[in-house]
Amino acid sequence: MPDIQNIKFKKLTEQQVIISIDRLTRFKPTEEKYLRVFSDIITSNLIEPHLKKNDIQNMNYEVLKDIAVKIFNSSIESETVDLSINEKLKEYENSVFYNNEQTQILLDNKLDYTKAIPLIQKDAPKNLQWLKKLSQNENMIKQRNDNDLLYPIEQVVIAEGITEEILLPVFAQHCGYNFDKNGVKIIAAGGKNQVVKLYYKMREELKLPIFVLLDKDAQSNEYSINTRLRKSDKVYLLDSGEFEDLLPQELIIKTVNNEFKNFVSITKSDLEQDLPMVKILEELFKDKCLHEFKKAEFAQRVKAQIKSEKDISDELRKIIQNISLHKASV
Repeated sequence: MPDIQNIKFKKLTEQQVIISIDRLTRFKPTEEKYLRVFSDIITSNLIEPHLKKNDIQNMNYEVLKDIAVKIFNSSIESETVDLSINEKLKEYENSVFYNNEQTQILLDNKLDYTKAIPLIQKDAPKNLQWLKKLSQNENMIKQRNDNDLLYPIEQVVIAEGITEEILLPVFAQHCGYNFDKNGVKIIAAGGKNQVVKLYYKMREELKLPIFVLLDKDAQSNEYSINTRLRKSDKVYLLDSGEFEDLLPQELIIKTVNNEFKNFVSITKSDLEQDLPMVKILEELFKDKCLHEFKKAEFAQRVKAQIKSEKDISDELRKIIQNISLHKASV
């Protein structure tokens, strides 16, 4: 076991400090992210004793934590540590995830967040903005609501694809329901089978309520989830097609015509085919000699064109209402 008082190390750069506190406050399982950050600090900056990767992976959690904290705090020239932020983070992590006794060792650390916070820039990710607010003795929910911080997260929405992740929060905001103000985190799983896998994983890790959104053709996946559904969770199956099929035709036309106005102009007749909207758009982009249709890129273009509640279909409103009611009911 290394003599922590006599270890030799190089200091973390300011960028490494920011990366460390960023990763520690992301929405990831507690044990996983703390082990990664503490191990990375030691791997990158410990000089003596020289430890192999396997040594660090098998290290006692208490020792791992203490070495990482010593390197971190020495890098920002910390002398006395105010642990109020550490306690708030520990309380939050334990309210979100099921954490075992070993993980509590990692959470009971003396990282000097107070000294590191001044390094956070105004345009930092929301988790770092939230961390900065934790240094102020105000109610965390009020801070989130006042500053659209997302954190503390109180509900998770699992969706199939990137289109939902990009557009659903925007549609919700125009319906008067702000995901960031209400602590609603949406995650794109990458397909209906991946939704099931992710739900199974999260139901074991997460204390928060989960809302699962599936395309119309995912009935078998809905059944698989329902066999293991927790009382706090809900599955919603689209009434028709995929998420792209819920976009109003007028919004799609506006998006294409505004984004490609120097090349093409389309009308409602171009979209009126008995095909899924994704297939229609793929063929349309091909026929009009536009670049290859990509869901994520098109979703970003649609996002820029959403101006009011008029750009939202009835089923999209229904989904948003179900998400908000589900959170309120738990």
